[in-house]
Amino acid sequence: MTVVLTRPAERSARLAARLESLGFEVVVAPLLELAPIETGPIDHRPYDWLVLTSITGAKELRRRAEGKPRRVAAIGEATADAWGDEIDLVPAVSTQEGLLAELPRPAGRVLFAGAEDARRLLSDELGADFLPLYRTRAVRPEQPLEGDLVVLASASAARAYGALGGSIPTVSIGPETTAAAEAAGLRVAGEARTHDLEGLVQAVLSASS
Repeated sequence: MTVVLTRPAERSARLAARLESLGFEVVVAPLLELAPIETGPIDHRPYDWLVLTSITGAKELRRRAEGKPRRVAAIGEATADAWGDEIDLVPAVSTQEGLLAELPRPAGRVLFAGAEDARRLLSDELGADFLPLYRTRAVRPEQPLEGDLVVLASASAARAYGALGGSIPTVSIGPETTAAAEAAGLRVAGEARTHDLEGLVQAVLSASS
């Protein structure tokens, strides 16, 4: 069975290796590219919490950091690893809702930095400062996608695949991505129960059985 991964190549390596170890043939066909939005240095010291919701956001915020933050929350273990330093909170459920449920209140002054088109739930609920660090752009592959399952790890990827008129069944990383896929007319054959690499692996296994 052939599984198509749609993240940028460097972000697909771990999932590709895991699926290949389970006997799947893997094709990496990125549907998105990530472009930094330069901000200059970002002073962390005024904030009580930094909130990280993506690997790219964590890396970009780290690259531009000035001062040591008081506390840092990451939406999942992979995002925490990308930050590369002490993390004070990783919620049990890797969604903005999960993070909100576990973040101590009052949270004080919060910086939420991530993709330009990120959901603003955290900003709305916490009155957080939002800072866009990068934007996603759809990429049209040179050849039509061919395979048995397409893995969608973000709502942006779902919209990009939908714009291609894709007919291959998909596996989604979570409910927001599933909703975007269905809105784009895609068939969702499976959804990860945990919104991380292992959750995607298990969803692919279930959808392929």
